Amino acid sequence: MPGVSAILVARDGGDTAERALDTQTRRPDAVVVVSAGTSLARAVAGLPTADGPEWLWLLPADAVPEPDALARLLAAVEVAPSVVIAGPKLVDPGDRALLRSFGESVTGYGATVGLADDELDQSQHDADDDVLGVVLPGMLVRRAMWDLLGGPDPGLRGSDAGLDLSIRARLAGGRVVRVAGARVAVAPSPQDFTRRRPLGAAAQYRARRAAQLHRRMAYAPGAAVPLHWLSLLPLALVRSLGLLLGKRPAAIPGEIAAALTAIFDGSVAGARRTFRRSRRVGWTAIAPLRIPPDVVRERRASARDREHARTGPPDLVRAGFFPGGLAVTLVAALLGAVLALRLLGSTAITGGALLPLSVDPGTLWAGLTGGAQDGPVDPFRAVLAVLGSLTPWNPSLALVALWVVALPLAALAAWWCATRLSTRTWPPILAAALWMLAPSFLAALIEGRPGAVLAHVLLPWLLFALLEAPRSWSAAGAAGLLFAAVVACAPVLAPVLVAAIVAWAVAHPRALIRIVAIPLPALVLAAPLIAAQLARGTPLGLLADPGVAVPSAVPSGWQLLLGSPSAGVGGWTQFASALGLPELVATPASIALLAPLAAVVLLALFLPGAGRALPATVLALGGLLTAVASVHLAPSSSGGSAVTIWAGTGLSLYWAGLIAAVVVAMAALGRLAVGVGAAVLLSTALAVTPSLVALATGAGPVIATDGRTLPAIVAAEAVGDPDLGTLVLRPLDDGSLAASIDRGAGTTLDEMSTFAATRPAPDESQRELAELAGNLASRGGFDPAPVLDRLGIEFVVLTPGTGGDSELVRERAAEALDAQPALDAVGDTGRGSLWRYPDHVPVAASEGSSSLGALALSAQAVVVGLTVLLALPTGRRRRLAGPGTHHELDDDHDEGFDSAGFDDDGFGDDRG
Repeated sequence: MPGVSAILVARDGGDTAERALDTQTRRPDAVVVVSAGTSLARAVAGLPTADGPEWLWLLPADAVPEPDALARLLAAVEVAPSVVIAGPKLVDPGDRALLRSFGESVTGYGATVGLADDELDQSQHDADDDVLGVVLPGMLVRRAMWDLLGGPDPGLRGSDAGLDLSIRARLAGGRVVRVAGARVAVAPSPQDFTRRRPLGAAAQYRARRAAQLHRRMAYAPGAAVPLHWLSLLPLALVRSLGLLLGKRPAAIPGEIAAALTAIFDGSVAGARRTFRRSRRVGWTAIAPLRIPPDVVRERRASARDREHARTGPPDLVRAGFFPGGLAVTLVAALLGAVLALRLLGSTAITGGALLPLSVDPGTLWAGLTGGAQDGPVDPFRAVLAVLGSLTPWNPSLALVALWVVALPLAALAAWWCATRLSTRTWPPILAAALWMLAPSFLAALIEGRPGAVLAHVLLPWLLFALLEAPRSWSAAGAAGLLFAAVVACAPVLAPVLVAAIVAWAVAHPRALIRIVAIPLPALVLAAPLIAAQLARGTPLGLLADPGVAVPSAVPSGWQLLLGSPSAGVGGWTQFASALGLPELVATPASIALLAPLAAVVLLALFLPGAGRALPATVLALGGLLTAVASVHLAPSSSGGSAVTIWAGTGLSLYWAGLIAAVVVAMAALGRLAVGVGAAVLLSTALAVTPSLVALATGAGPVIATDGRTLPAIVAAEAVGDPDLGTLVLRPLDDGSLAASIDRGAGTTLDEMSTFAATRPAPDESQRELAELAGNLASRGGFDPAPVLDRLGIEFVVLTPGTGGDSELVRERAAEALDAQPALDAVGDTGRGSLWRYPDHVPVAASEGSSSLGALALSAQAVVVGLTVLLALPTGRRRRLAGPGTHHELDDDHDEGFDSAGFDDDGFGDDRG
């Protein structure tokens, strides 16, 4: 009988295996206990060589071999003299029918593949005993081969140590088999042979990848080693992109760390010497034992199916788009077209906070570096660049299209989000209708506030992505992009949205990292602006509305509670006057018409499923508090007047919470849902009737235009002189005169800056401009030529008055300008009276963006680009069908990493 020495590797002082050896039908001849801190090679080297044991049996000290395990292993090797390594079935201690490991192999590019990891033992692998390798735990290895190979590679402390030993034994001329009759119960992670605690998923990936790279460097021909070494870091970066596309970003740090470990791996030289010394045959001898590519793909598909079986379908699945979703979107599109009928056919719109965009997408995107702008650009400028690029022949047309299709876009977004809360047809339709009729949304369209309109359209998509983020990396990436866009459009929403994300992350600790990382793109985009505002001492300026700073009447608490961001109670004050009713009826009318909605929201807190209504009401409360805070904050200014943050964006979030509570209530009302929902929809539609009338009749400041903000002659001159300066004087109702300098064909929406609008005090250039405007608008002996030359001003435009004292101011200013000898009167235009400075000399072109700005933009582009890659759905999609419902599920919602993941890099081969 051959001699056997059992090598027990002690972990945490376990001695289960030592006791189990006493029950073996074939006891080992010697037992050696090795501390986990001592290498197996060093422990076995101390055994006597002469007349020593012919076989070594490697066992963790807490393993439980079945009584006949050693006997069956010896029986298998005695009948096959060429076998030098044999491995048993490694099974779970709690469930002996569950295989933990039963043989290993590699793909064509050297990635490790377990042949029977975490499978039910149904004897499906018993007939095939020849394998490429087995893991160390339970391995029976011929002592002579152990001495020839020098034991396990010291560079492989855990992962692939047994596989590497088996491969080298194969290349030394021996055979490796697995013995189905021998069974050993081991811990769930048999690869961690000497580790006290199993590695986590990310650490396992790092260990596997580091082991694969070490084997590649050890096996490669000498001439290929420098090429492999130089490719380690670039290849890690390429694979990191693949991991991102594969929705496994948590593995990227491990990928980079494994590459760095391989770069500074000092054990490769020794491993190569040992490999050359023991090798007897070529790589073709083990080629049939590798895993073919088609089998690799099949195994990955099976792994995904097992993951789906483990996680199961979502608790709530989305309702079918037909017919409910399609119907509500079409109705919203028809209503939107009717309300925006006066804008159809126009090439641009202006008024309120609206201005045209730059003339081409190149200018839009070039402006992201800041150029000659005073201070860093707003993230909202990136949103406008994306929006304007949708109509590259005329970027301003995208704003017109937004005003025309805003209602159907909002309805579709709300419907889709509501399907995550209800599987029935009616509640999502109700949610879509209520969302497009939100008072704050209609007010944003009336007043011409593009940031608020975009934020309202995008909010449901953001909430939907947040709901799916704990399950899906694609959803988390999409949530990151949507969060950045919403916060760029409405910075005041950032605090409450961050608080919601933190709460959501706490509620889903397994997805903590992916949820907490959602605000990262927004933080990177706003980083230059954050740094500049903090350095200047104006942190509240970060919450200012982007775009044109437009003052608005501050609403009362009651008006905010009713969802109205204006002092006119959603237009009811003017509507009542038009109907000959006293203005006092405006607030009671709104309260009465919105009472059914409020009643359903309160009812949702007491109906079955109230646990889902509570987060919705908390979200509504957060939006309401944001709106209240907004009307008390005035970080920006316009024409010398402080401008408060518009409350409508906070009210949009408030309205979203109310609608979510209504959807939850509809699910609990059963047959009453349709009747109650119809009453809520009808009363809400009546409540916003004045806003709908104002939109249809064009009562707001938004008007169609040709895209020019300055007279045509100025635009013509600006073609040859992009830095042409035009002094624009605007008479105000309070009797003052606002002055600004427009460059080129006029200031566009994408050129507006919150950093400039939130300046705490006038700077030297503003004081100089005020002095110039004051002297030009009053009679005297002031010579403006030096200032006009220095500022590069050729034209002066005096805009029409808006009533009140502005008409008197304009009349006096026009008389003074006519009397100014340095100016020539051109005449009246559709955009005001025009004067020209005939001695104008073009100024030097403004400097482009700084290197620091370009560097910041590059970093922002990298982060956003990676987030886009993460958001792209790349996995297979499965449809889970039910009666009238379906759900498409991405293959990217795993919480960990399986061995059939992104392993084949397609570069190089470890074959010699």
